[in-house]
Amino acid sequence: MNVEISDIANLPTRFGTFKIQAFKERVESGCFKEHLAIFTDPLPETPIVRVHSECLTGDAFGSKKCDCGEQLEFALHMIQSQGGMVIYLRQEGRNIGLFNKVNAYALQEKGFDTVAANHQLGFSADERTYEMVEKILAHYGIKKIRLLTNNPKKIESVEGVQIVERLPIVVESNPHNEAYLETKKSKMGHLL
Repeated sequence: MNVEISDIANLPTRFGTFKIQAFKERVESGCFKEHLAIFTDPLPETPIVRVHSECLTGDAFGSKKCDCGEQLEFALHMIQSQGGMVIYLRQEGRNIGLFNKVNAYALQEKGFDTVAANHQLGFSADERTYEMVEKILAHYGIKKIRLLTNNPKKIESVEGVQIVERLPIVVESNPHNEAYLETKKSKMGHLL
């Protein structure tokens, strides 16, 4: 895997001050995906780690159709207080891209759940991969983590480190995402 790594910079935020570093991954046909590590300095020996896949609508616009923005905020608050890292992976819409994600939203408005909408568009329920997580953690010499997730696929997919604890992310549902969260629980096995 061909990865270029940026310098480290300070990132003052409303959650506190972090360090930030970018990882440019070369993917098929010479394209790139740029991922981020946002972390406290110093990192604890066994940091809390949140592997967060990009969700422009939830992370930037505060969409109520999902719980992504709230999960990211929960993670940033937790790592600020206890020490750790958010690995922000650029794999929008469970890695189907923003264009297809909007089409999936339209299908959901016609009665399809999030999994069925992805299938209608020719994708699996979840197209995300986690190889970059191992590369990023290895770059920092991290051997053990406390993984902040509700997704059992992340627990199974994060390799190269010992997961000493799984920490749940607890966020409130709303009328716009209740069915979405139920689908994540019943069809994708999320620990909600």
